[in-house]
Amino acid sequence: MASRDYNKEFFNVTFPYQYVAVVEIDRQKKLNSYTQQMFTDIGTIFSRLSIDPEVRVIVLTAAGERAFTAGLDVTAAANGPLTGDGMADQKCEDTARKAWSLRRHIKEIQEPVSEIEKCEKPVICVMHGISYGAAIDISTCADIRICSKDARFSVREVAIGLAADVGTLTRLPKTNVGMSWIKDVCLTARDFGAQEALSVGFVSGVFENKKAALDRGLELAKDIANKSPVAVQGTKAVINYSRDHSVNDGLDYIAVWNAAMLQTKDVKDALMSGLQKRTPTFEKL
Repeated sequence: MASRDYNKEFFNVTFPYQYVAVVEIDRQKKLNSYTQQMFTDIGTIFSRLSIDPEVRVIVLTAAGERAFTAGLDVTAAANGPLTGDGMADQKCEDTARKAWSLRRHIKEIQEPVSEIEKCEKPVICVMHGISYGAAIDISTCADIRICSKDARFSVREVAIGLAADVGTLTRLPKTNVGMSWIKDVCLTARDFGAQEALSVGFVSGVFENKKAALDRGLELAKDIANKSPVAVQGTKAVINYSRDHSVNDGLDYIAVWNAAMLQTKDVKDALMSGLQKRTPTFEKL
């Protein structure tokens, strides 16, 4: 499928290497901040990449040198449901009905972002510069997070009067960083830098600049893309399942999973290529 079939107004999708897709946020004049339509668009892109047989790994990055994303476009948000404006039932005095309307709005943003986590393919998020608010929501959906040393992070929502509701408060505790640190950054909305993010395990690598970080992201992507897609996608699925279930549940899940997946010829191809000292090739999934 051609790149143009994926592109949206503020997203560029390219395929620089076989089986590798790059999704680039591109709203540089607004520091790549998100409108509601952008949340919808990124969900559409990832749901389609998830089932594209030409794609095995996705790198998520952003255009420009200043920001991965400054988060929510507060100018647009100020005239929308967050402040009580633009709601379908804003003239109604009934609190319950207003709440239902606002809940629908929140779900309309949550669900597209969740498409990143639900994507069958591994997602590598490469961040740089300003990485606030939605940057945390989005990156915690990814499988691997790396950044440049100039990255500045913030769980920004309490600074604008609300609790983060697009995924940060739900997913950040599942990244295995300490709960004390999570509450520190979420309750204060303070900035934290790349080295602090690395020290607590929020990112797995820090690089000299955006180019170096992106180069590393693409190197990881090519390495993963060369592996069996049956094995890679199965590994992601089982890790995510095990994260949310007990050890026994996880062991039962992988036993049933591999009862089916071990029947692939990819296992034999991978084993034989090791013995024959050659690079294996795998069919599309």
